Formats: sequence, C-alpha cells, structure tokens
Amino acid sequence: MPPKSKVVADALESPCGITRTLGVLSDPWAFLILRSSFLGQRTFAEFRYSLGIATDVLTARLNTLVEQGIFKKVPYQHAGQRTRHAYDRTMAGQELLTVLISMQQWGDAHLVSNKPREVLPVRRDSDSKVRVSLVDEEGSFVNSADTEFVREHSG
Repeated sequence: MPPKSKVVADALESPCGITRTLGVLSDPWAFLILRSSFLGQRTFAEFRYSLGIATDVLTARLNTLVEQGIFKKVPYQHAGQRTRHAYDRTMAGQELLTVLISMQQWGDAHLVSNKPREVLPVRRDSDSKVRVSLVDEEGSFVNSADTEFVREHSG
C-alpha cells in the first residue's frame, strides 16, 4: 500500500472534524461509492459496473474507506469460484447517510437539473420521504440561518 499523501495525512491530524472528514472522503468517487453501497452494491464488480470507475481508482478508494473504518471487508465465495471480498459499511459508514442526504437536499434546492431524480431517501418501514434537519441539544428544530460556527477556546 503506498503511503498517504502529506495533504491527506495532515488533514487526518487536524483538530477540525470537517478537515479530517475531507481527508477520508477526499474526492467525488468516495461519495459515489458510498451512495452505491446505500443502493445495495457490496462487491468490487458491482461498484465497478454501477459507477464505470477505473479499476485502479476503485481499488485505491475502497482501500482508503476500509483503512478509515467506513467499510469492512467481508469474505464471500460463489460455488466453484475463489474467495473474494465484499465491502460492508461499518457504523461510521452508515452514519454518513446523513451527510449524503444533506448533500442531496442542498443540490436539489440550489443546483437546478432538468433530469428527474434517480435516488430518493425514504423510511424503510413506510416509504415516506426523509429530510436532514438541524436540531439543538433540547431537540428543537433550528433553521440554518440561525446557526453559526464559533471557535472553542481551550483554557
């Protein structure tokens, strides 16, 4: 395995959670692989076919997602074939669904497309649509216009 670039290594050491996250999800392929996993793809061949991604790029991205605890490799074997690995999301990977839904919401609201949506987030038990919202510590919904980042001061 080649060493990580200094930029990625530095990102993973940052005190900023956004910077560390971008160190792991450093390009669009990582997000698209995650989306494909939420659509049921688990194997290298399934990811390759659904995304049309180059084999070397897919290998590198899957390795990074495994190294960073987003996926875990699970062996499987079809009758008469050699053992291969599927990629199952870990709890950390599952929690990225919120990020993907949030990105989709933003894109649907601010980036106009004349093509119909291909993926829709819904509840498993009712097929009702879901949205990502901000909620404060007391459980109240908060508008993004009423939210800001502030620097924490150690002391």
